[in-house]
Amino acid sequence: MKLKKLLSFILAVMLIVSLAACQKAETPEQPEQPDNVQGAEPVSAVVQGEGTGKYGAFKVEVTLENSEIKDIKVVESSESGFTEPVVAELTSRMIATNSTDVDVVTGATLTSFALKNSVADAIKKSGATLTAKEAPPENIKAEDTETDIVIIGAGGAGLSSAIEATNSGAKVIVVEKNGFMGGNTNYATGGMNAAGTKYQEAKGIKDSPELYYEDTMKGGHNLNNPDLLKTFTEKSAETLYWLESLGADLSEVGRSGGQSVDRIHKGPGGMPVGTHLMDVFKNQVEKLKIDVRLYTKAVEILNDGNKVTGVKVETKDGSTYNINAKAVILASGGFGANPDMVVKYKPELEGFGTTNQPGATGDAFPMLEKLSASLTDMEQIQTHPTVVPKINEMITEGIRGDGAILVNNQAKRFINELETRDVVSKAILSQDGKTAFLVLDKQVFEKASTYEKYRDQGLLKEAQTLAELAEIMGVDAAQLENTISAYNEAVKAKSDQEFGRTSLDVELTSAPYYAVEVAPAIHHTMGGVTINTNTEVVNSSGKIIEGLFAAGEVTGGVHGGNRIGGNAVTDITVFGKIAGANAAAFVK
Repeated sequence: MKLKKLLSFILAVMLIVSLAACQKAETPEQPEQPDNVQGAEPVSAVVQGEGTGKYGAFKVEVTLENSEIKDIKVVESSESGFTEPVVAELTSRMIATNSTDVDVVTGATLTSFALKNSVADAIKKSGATLTAKEAPPENIKAEDTETDIVIIGAGGAGLSSAIEATNSGAKVIVVEKNGFMGGNTNYATGGMNAAGTKYQEAKGIKDSPELYYEDTMKGGHNLNNPDLLKTFTEKSAETLYWLESLGADLSEVGRSGGQSVDRIHKGPGGMPVGTHLMDVFKNQVEKLKIDVRLYTKAVEILNDGNKVTGVKVETKDGSTYNINAKAVILASGGFGANPDMVVKYKPELEGFGTTNQPGATGDAFPMLEKLSASLTDMEQIQTHPTVVPKINEMITEGIRGDGAILVNNQAKRFINELETRDVVSKAILSQDGKTAFLVLDKQVFEKASTYEKYRDQGLLKEAQTLAELAEIMGVDAAQLENTISAYNEAVKAKSDQEFGRTSLDVELTSAPYYAVEVAPAIHHTMGGVTINTNTEVVNSSGKIIEGLFAAGEVTGGVHGGNRIGGNAVTDITVFGKIAGANAAAFVK
């Protein structure tokens, strides 16, 4: 009996120790806190700190006075231009609180952490012990105001509208729920499609709006609205020239999937087109003194019957106010980052990742319900075929247009790489493991600065030989070499008999070689609110909702059942410009 009691006691003790160990393992590891040394000498110094941003090194210079942060300057950064207000906001918060323990900005998480970690590194090097302060309350004005036009969304469509409306003499207020401008435009990489441009003519490329129309209608499975598509293709070249009049450079021409000729116009040096255009738009916003209100979310479109009268908005602190206006332009983007909406309209996409910025949640659609706005093609949701799994980093379609090929986990080609996105996505999902590899060489790599960023991010893996690359990919080296050899022979012959690729410009023969594993992810929502060619929103009875215009991914009908790469930038700028001009004319 005594032995049984002893055994029971021992088992109980072991159980308690085991549970304690489990609880400790489940507790997240806390960062090491600096020693709070009583009477420590205050530090006054200028110290540099380093971190890693989305695109590489991030360095700051921190000025300390008596162990208080007085100034933070970024001295090196490869981050996109849209993150400038993010850096300014976080810098202000850290100075105000004398601490690096501030919240990151949604949609710019990597940049936020790069800045915070760099400042923390500088503080550590200085030896200073910071004493956190309570930040002063923000004085956010939440008073009703009025304007001619209020624009919902500060992405490419919204800013195109704002610039055109302002230049047409209208007073404009732009509201943006994020802490920065750009939306999904910040993520655009490839370029802008336009037909019959002077840049095509200079290269001997025979193109026309009619051919562009045919390619896009075919790519959209004949579901595109013919009138919208005609406007889209016919105004593509003049809109490109309009962008150049604002300061853009879109003179380089290449090809994207689903095009019969080279048609995609790229940013200078192959830089991401979204980054380039947002720099241009930002300069115009400053030049024209356009009122852009960040952290200002539209929560209701105000109306008087079938006529809109403005927008109710919510500020960062939760207070609301009305912006009364004669016209409203809806440019709030799609819903690709809203899993519930995606599954509602296309259940088979449940569990897919997304390439969209976190704000692409379809906020406009609940607001449109009380206006009985008509919706078009809501079930048409596109996946992008080349997205890095788990981290959802998109690899631009331009890399295939520049010469990269796709191989499966057996190191074999399986598709014409320049088929439309839906076709390539379906082909990848039919391979073992539902992933594939993009493979390229030095010649392709050097065609665009974007690819260098992919390498610096650790996405593109580099090797000096195909055998070494095969080892990194985990595929058979002999088969990869055979696949590349066969492709090179097709390039020499200008005939890809196996898969029918017609753009055969680069033999993959120059080291180093590169590869990245990819899989499809949700990319674009082709469906949205119904508009006419004047960008006026139509209700369920077919009647125009007076004073309400819309442009960009929030609209439906332009792309049909599939969007061709390079057409998003054309869409947001062509119809954004039209919306701005027509809204300005409406309010006069």
